[in-house]
Amino acid sequence: MTRTPTETLLTEELILDPHAAAAMFLTARTANSFDAGEISEETLQAVYALTKMAPTAMNIQPLRITWVRSAEARERLVAHMVDGNKAKTLRAPMVAVLSYDTDWHELLPTTAPHAAGMVPTFAGNDALRQGMGANNAHIQAGFFIMAARAAGLATGPMGGFDAAGVDAEFNAGTPRKSFLVVNLGKPNGIVDRERLHRLEFDVATATV
Repeated sequence: MTRTPTETLLTEELILDPHAAAAMFLTARTANSFDAGEISEETLQAVYALTKMAPTAMNIQPLRITWVRSAEARERLVAHMVDGNKAKTLRAPMVAVLSYDTDWHELLPTTAPHAAGMVPTFAGNDALRQGMGANNAHIQAGFFIMAARAAGLATGPMGGFDAAGVDAEFNAGTPRKSFLVVNLGKPNGIVDRERLHRLEFDVATATV
């Protein structure tokens, strides 16, 4: 097989073996349908075990995950998805609602004991807490997708939903705010369309 320059470079530069690199990055696709097999609780725990290792500012770890497994909860979630996301969310073996905790500072004595003295400072600054919570939860969300792929799952992340409605259904009475819904399942090999173009190195990066 003839390798392109990019593939040759990856072979030389990555510490991942080619199979892992392909499964997690090169051949993985956003999935709109899945194999019918269920996802075990153990697999979900494995996904979180990797997700929680994401780097976050001061180790604040604001990401909160709601696994939507039951048919009743799924119907409640689907009611708040945009039309194009309803059917595939209803059929997915598992769905995760990703939220960020705006009161992440309350856990600083556990997550960052060295910064526990800053709890009152963060408690008095809602805008700072929300900004840090959202930014760092998005970092964790990227790790979540890659962790799911590492566990042999395909993912379908979606932002097309009524966040206020989802929060009323699943985050009521909590300081959590939803920002992403991710369909999960075992890959079924179906590709809806050819992969769209990715920007090249010289377009997307600069060296200063």
